[in-house]
Amino acid sequence: MSDSNFIKRYWQIMKRPHRAALGTILALGFTSGVIFWGGFNTGLEATNTEAFCISCHEMENNVYQEYKETIHYSNRSGVRATCPDCHVPDEWTHKIVRKIQASKELWGKFTGYVDTPEKFDQHRKEMAIREWKRMKDNDSQECRNCHNFEYMDFSEQGKRSRVQHANALETGDKTCIDCHKGIAHTLPDMKDVEGWD
Repeated sequence: MSDSNFIKRYWQIMKRPHRAALGTILALGFTSGVIFWGGFNTGLEATNTEAFCISCHEMENNVYQEYKETIHYSNRSGVRATCPDCHVPDEWTHKIVRKIQASKELWGKFTGYVDTPEKFDQHRKEMAIREWKRMKDNDSQECRNCHNFEYMDFSEQGKRSRVQHANALETGDKTCIDCHKGIAHTLPDMKDVEGWD
């Protein structure tokens, strides 16, 4: 068979692919998509665990130790809020955005930005302010996965909490992080920040 006949025949096949070939291509595409999505989702969920979060010593030796002393770690009800519960939104789209933002944290890990307790404390305020802003901007979405004004029994709260929560519910201008900074981690030194009380 000459080269020109081979090319013509190949071209004819490509112009009108056999139904079996088209079905095979579609089946392979579908199967590949399912495998990719399953792998992607499995990887995403693996990075959404407390064990993953504290797998680097920067977290395990610093904020994790602080968190272990809080009510979010150990309490009378036995319900624990882990790192991703507070720092990663549940909704898929917001979760992907947060994971992309977390790539900056990986860069910090690789470059040793906060690899010692001294460096961590040096950057604590900057990191805290960035996280508080993120939580303020999303109306403390992660907090609200567990805490919701609609389900709070204000009569069971202390007087100050009852007043503050009722006011926040009524006005809608406050979100959890406005009042609960330092709820799970040591507060940075904020004396030089304007408006800090």
